[in-house]
Amino acid sequence: MSNSKIWVPPIKIQGIKTKIVPLIQQAVICDEDTVWVEPFMGSGVVGFNIAPKHAVFADTNPYLIAFYQAIQRGEITSVNAREFLEAEGAKLAVLDDEYYYEVRNRFNQYHDPFDFLFLNRSCFNGMIRFNKKGKFNVPYGHKPKRFAKAYITKICNQIEHVEMLLKVNNWHFIEQSFEKTISEAVENSFVYCDPPYIGRHVDYFDSWDETQEKVLHDALVSYGGRFMLSTWDHNTYRRNEYVYSLWSDCFKTTKEHFYHVGAKETNRNAVLEALLTNYEPKVLIPDEETVGTGEQMKLL
Repeated sequence: MSNSKIWVPPIKIQGIKTKIVPLIQQAVICDEDTVWVEPFMGSGVVGFNIAPKHAVFADTNPYLIAFYQAIQRGEITSVNAREFLEAEGAKLAVLDDEYYYEVRNRFNQYHDPFDFLFLNRSCFNGMIRFNKKGKFNVPYGHKPKRFAKAYITKICNQIEHVEMLLKVNNWHFIEQSFEKTISEAVENSFVYCDPPYIGRHVDYFDSWDETQEKVLHDALVSYGGRFMLSTWDHNTYRRNEYVYSLWSDCFKTTKEHFYHVGAKETNRNAVLEALLTNYEPKVLIPDEETVGTGEQMKLL
């Protein structure tokens, strides 16, 4: 199921959970018969490292889903990705921002998964952001020599790892809403949710507000099986009040995590991340905090 090495996926996304994967691995309950369900696939870093035998990865971002479906169909491989990135990287090295915006315009017209990979790895701060018309609008990262040989090898190794996982596991990548994904979860599922963080950055692909947070809570409760939600608990300046109200019926395990999204370094602050579950997790990592449900919000 999991191992000590944390595998990073080929598509980078703001708020990626790489640093807290070891904690999540300990807290989940997932065996060979469990269907792993992610209604908010995002980077996929959690599911790819849990590496369940059966999984449903869903997201409302069609380009993210299309990228992994292309790997699954064999249309994107570590071999042809290398050829593509070497060729496109050479053009970027010569034409710099002019070529980046040419590819961005091309992607917004044709939505080629290879172009999605290129943009994700050459845009500002590795962000994924779309405007209200569904156009990718992240500016250039101003690194014309971004696609050096070692960097391309790193990306291709990440793609190769996904190829390997898809050969030995029964995984499905679906573009659909979180409500539909949770409603279709079978009895022996484990639902892991990493929605946009309410009160923080909400321009990944869809907006996120209090109404959707409540819909998510109610959907998970109605589902009835085990679930885990990743969210933020607090930082130096404020706390996530929804953890203490809407989600107060859950167990909470916390871990400090450095939040990398932000144009200025001063905006990239440490955040206490929270894992919310409807069961008591068995967490062995020292210095993590687990609190009980409802009015029993105290150290166990």
